[in-house]
Amino acid sequence: MPQLSSSLINLEGKKGLVLGLANEHSIAWGCAKIAHQLGAELVVTCLNDKAKTYVAPLTEPLNLPLYPLNIEDGQALEAFVTTAAEKLGSFDFVIHSIAWAPLEDLHGRVIDSSSTGFARAMEVSCHSFATVAKLVRPHMPRGGSLITMSYLGADEAVPHYGLMGPVKAALQSLVRYMALELGPDNVRVHAVSPGPIMTRAASGIEGFDELMNHAIAKAPLGRLVKLEEIAQLCAFLCSDAASGMTGQALYVDAGCHAVA
Repeated sequence: MPQLSSSLINLEGKKGLVLGLANEHSIAWGCAKIAHQLGAELVVTCLNDKAKTYVAPLTEPLNLPLYPLNIEDGQALEAFVTTAAEKLGSFDFVIHSIAWAPLEDLHGRVIDSSSTGFARAMEVSCHSFATVAKLVRPHMPRGGSLITMSYLGADEAVPHYGLMGPVKAALQSLVRYMALELGPDNVRVHAVSPGPIMTRAASGIEGFDELMNHAIAKAPLGRLVKLEEIAQLCAFLCSDAASGMTGQALYVDAGCHAVA
């Protein structure tokens, strides 16, 4: 039986990708910072050069290689994975924290959403996770972890969450099927479902302040979840301490999901 580490959450020697940094408030940045502190070697992405002006001041002090990446550009995504694999040698984990929907579709009723807007939201926020998995799998000889971000709106109809609810529900289903398919390769797949937190993506949701206030009132812990708490859960799932877990949506939401 292997000896237990003094710290169960230990990423020493692990190599990974963190996709979707936007600014100091983004979940991806919280994950990258914690993973780096725990010893992981990382390559990270942001959307474009404009986003890079906000992200580079965060990543440069940690010497994290940062690449602009539009996940909708298939050729750019393939080139990025190839470059990252050459830099790191292999991957032990990927954290996918990318979600988007056209505002006109996000702010309207689901029944009024355009087929084009729905399809783009599904491609960026859901199917891209499967695409990333397909590209990184050949570079994961030891297996590892693939993690994406969901939300309670996948399970319940949350006012103003609209189009993203069905998209996140599809994402959680995708996680289960990916876990089934990649399990024989020792690749574990999870969705992390944080409570509301003020990220760049969340700022596009109407009535988000009201949603956060409702979460505080509903949560057994009586507060919002912290960025560091989300990142620590992701770090645990990337570590060997979570080696027996796959195919789950794990909540880090101060208990909101458990209360009617």
